[in-house]
Amino acid sequence: MSIRDNRREYQYATLRRKSLLDDPVALFNAWLDQAITADLPDPTSMTLATVSSEGRPSQRMVLLKGCDTSGFVFYTNLGSRKAQELAGNPFASLHFSWLTLERQVMIEGHAKPLSRGEVLSYFEKRPFSSQIGAWASRQSAPVESRSVLEDQYKNVSARFAEGHVPTPDFWGGFRVAPQRIEFWQGGEHRLHDRFAYSRKLQGGMTLHWDCERLSP
Repeated sequence: MSIRDNRREYQYATLRRKSLLDDPVALFNAWLDQAITADLPDPTSMTLATVSSEGRPSQRMVLLKGCDTSGFVFYTNLGSRKAQELAGNPFASLHFSWLTLERQVMIEGHAKPLSRGEVLSYFEKRPFSSQIGAWASRQSAPVESRSVLEDQYKNVSARFAEGHVPTPDFWGGFRVAPQRIEFWQGGEHRLHDRFAYSRKLQGGMTLHWDCERLSP
């Protein structure tokens, strides 16, 4: 089959205004819980899009590690491409794809670095192998071969084999404070249901969320 002929009908559910919540973050958490309950693979994985100082966009998959009214949290090496681009342009886009449930969520917002206390608290709870991996990999930097990377991992493992693994200075995280959240539910005949919430601010304070239905 040609990829141009590869299509299917979306018939899982519909999304109506009466089923929405006033708070889109609460609605997101409800959808996330349903994705987890449905045993979808990697339900907390999300595409993070950033833009360089030259205006070049880039994307990668990261894992959501926290979500509340203040924003969506992820962790990374601060020397990575994404962290460097966010340092120059803090606006980011997140995309959750739960296509088994015929759902997507798109989030736009402003990314702010997490406090060092938050970073330390989370790093200490990571598995030992993940802690070692954070030390062993200079994320986004060229590496000569797989064997070099594995040797670095072995060396770091030996270095910290007998004690506590400290949090690297070059490791941190970001919180994306949402300004726009869109919910997409697949529909029959390509009449998908789309609702976009936009945050209304005044003096840095959230007044309310406006919600509107969008054409598919």
